[in-house]
Amino acid sequence: MSAWLARQAYTLLLRLGTPAYLWRVWARGREEPDYRADWPRRLGLYDAAYRAQVAEPTGARPLLWLHAVSLGEARAATPLVQALRTARPGMRLLLTHTTATGREAGRALLQPGDLQTWLPYDTPGAVRRFLALHRPAVGVLMETEVWPNVQHEATRAGVPMVLANARLSAKSLRQGRRFAALLRPAAQALRLCLAQTEDDATRLRAMGAPTVRVSGNVKFDLAPDPTLLARGEAWRAVDPRPVVLAASTREGEEGGLLAAWRSAMAAWPADGASLRPRLFVVPRHPQRFDEVAQAVSAAGFTLSRRSAWPASGPDAAAQTADVWLGDSMGEMPAYYAAADVALLGGSFAPLGGQNLIEAAACGCPVVMGPSTFNFAQAAELSEAAGAAWRVADWPAGVAQAVALTAPAARGEASARALAFAAAHRGAARQMAEAIWQVARG
Repeated sequence: MSAWLARQAYTLLLRLGTPAYLWRVWARGREEPDYRADWPRRLGLYDAAYRAQVAEPTGARPLLWLHAVSLGEARAATPLVQALRTARPGMRLLLTHTTATGREAGRALLQPGDLQTWLPYDTPGAVRRFLALHRPAVGVLMETEVWPNVQHEATRAGVPMVLANARLSAKSLRQGRRFAALLRPAAQALRLCLAQTEDDATRLRAMGAPTVRVSGNVKFDLAPDPTLLARGEAWRAVDPRPVVLAASTREGEEGGLLAAWRSAMAAWPADGASLRPRLFVVPRHPQRFDEVAQAVSAAGFTLSRRSAWPASGPDAAAQTADVWLGDSMGEMPAYYAAADVALLGGSFAPLGGQNLIEAAACGCPVVMGPSTFNFAQAAELSEAAGAAWRVADWPAGVAQAVALTAPAARGEASARALAFAAAHRGAARQMAEAIWQVARG
């Protein structure tokens, strides 16, 4: 199939699927109301108030468009945005997202005069309206986001596109080759790819990206909020029991985790010679908080939810609970600071793992399962640095994590995690310089 025909077929499917897409957005809004906010903008339809905001006089400030699809990408974009502003202090930021959690996290990146909206649905009309209104000097997509009509229409409009902090797994490359007629032209339309690793760069070139540079991973440049770190340390000081954090768990993982934890605690010595550890579970997605709370209770554990704590931190009831549930947003550094060790969510199911770099930057060593393809090099490097341990399943993971809560082990492991994070910083500055070079043509 020719590239033109593939894109036409893709566009037809999207147009036919528009009612289903809008229904899905509206349905997600029942649990996360932000999905319903400004929903016409997802179709490239903008009201007069927003158009006036876009047209606000800003002198000769360049408008840089950065797309951070969800929570992880919005967090990763933080050091890159800071580096972009340092390189061009007069920059005006246009920030787009696809998910409500990304939109919420992205608000912290905005300064007066900046813009925030939804990425348009990937039909030619919606993308054209978006580009015609905003006219960005350059577009930056974070990590894995490549959209056929966005790429095609940006090229037609003369907007150079950069894929920053780019990664592409072997699995994604195989899938991309199945739809090469559609996705290869989108990759070829990228002016520049800034890859995390040499392996990512090799796969991006195989997908058709014409210019690829290895620039590292901007997530190493994320500096944890000192206020949040202090908050987590204060929680930890309330109770001397060690804390094992299950960080960013995904659907289907908590059952195995809770079963393994129950077995480990049943075998815990009754002589009181060592303090029984506490489990702290933080689900990846907020819409699952209640579901996970029910699973914890059904497993026979007493539960305390972060959202029920007073401002001072864990109350008396929380201090007697078997399990704490991290059901808040934006407090991940506090959760890591409160923990002795973290079990990496998304790595105990075939999901590729979550970001382990943030844990290292907070001085929290990591125990990861077998699936880490989303952060393959970071996982390998952290393991080699003694900042992470790989295990086969939940029972082995819980056993390893509990062993690391011993006072003799946790101090050394925490120091190695901090050293590992510090050794790989500097990618954000390199990427910012490269992006502005593209913007200047």
